[in-house]
Amino acid sequence: MLITEAVEGGARKALAAREAGITLRTLERWTPEDAVKADGRPTASRAAPPNKLSAEERRAVLEIATSPRAAPLPPTQIVPCLADEGCYVASESSFYRILREENCQHHRGRARAPQPRPVPRHCATAPNQLWAWDITYLPGPVVGMFFFLYLVLDVFSRKIVAHEVHAVESSPHAATLIECAVRREGVAGSVIVVHQDNGSPMKGSTYLAKLAELGLTPSYSRPGVSDDNAYAESLFRTCKYRPTFPANGFADIDQARQYMLQFARWYNHEHKHRNLNFVSPAERHRGEDAAIFTRRIAVYEAARECHPERWSRTIRDWSLPKEVWLNRPPEKQLLRQAA
Repeated sequence: MLITEAVEGGARKALAAREAGITLRTLERWTPEDAVKADGRPTASRAAPPNKLSAEERRAVLEIATSPRAAPLPPTQIVPCLADEGCYVASESSFYRILREENCQHHRGRARAPQPRPVPRHCATAPNQLWAWDITYLPGPVVGMFFFLYLVLDVFSRKIVAHEVHAVESSPHAATLIECAVRREGVAGSVIVVHQDNGSPMKGSTYLAKLAELGLTPSYSRPGVSDDNAYAESLFRTCKYRPTFPANGFADIDQARQYMLQFARWYNHEHKHRNLNFVSPAERHRGEDAAIFTRRIAVYEAARECHPERWSRTIRDWSLPKEVWLNRPPEKQLLRQAA
């Protein structure tokens, strides 16, 4: 190895590694117990893998895939048809890979091609800037019968700002829910982002018209991404795993509504939320968390003064971040935006 020769000749290992285009840490990782491994640099020359198709085999794949008989078919059908004829050229994944590399793999058919969806990123620095809402099932009196819980929460404070229980899912019910949330919070005319999933009630014309009327900005989760609406999903789990939640389902819709009234009252005003550093959502929503933390700090400081030998470190951090993100971007991206 050239680096080894340079070191034996009197060069410093770090400088020799830098000249070779790697760091000292990379060099040490490549040479455990003095056993030199192969060059792991991205620009290093490497032998072709033994399972790589030859140029003749690639041409055969392209000729077969673009032939009049196979052109209308996807590789998932081409390969089995070839196998029925006693012929094997390459796997389905190889067919797909070669067609992509040759710019021959395109969406066909009348269905709309999948569209790239940006990651929904929103930041809240105060209550009533970012809401998240969703609909979940509440079990009914018999198997297969459900009621539907509509619930809106404030992402910054985690407070439940509106909830309703209905027998069906519908866009008009969703529109009524959002209008009630705006009225209860007294935020008519405010700039609020409302985040939701891609269900039919969230995209119905009645609901969208109500959002436009109230001046609210809709935001949607990406298709197939289960954690883009994690705040609402987490709250649903808290709701359904309470000890008072009926294990055998609700007897009727009135019982479900009564349970949700009690749960929302407990959750907003009594529950010390772990992600809020153990203040209630209502206290955070009203801006009382700073005063509560100040009192807790005073209690901890007094306890440390009484028994300093019991405190090896600073007191507990009683604070909350000033920003709450939905899909927080990487730190590098935040630094670039700040610059």
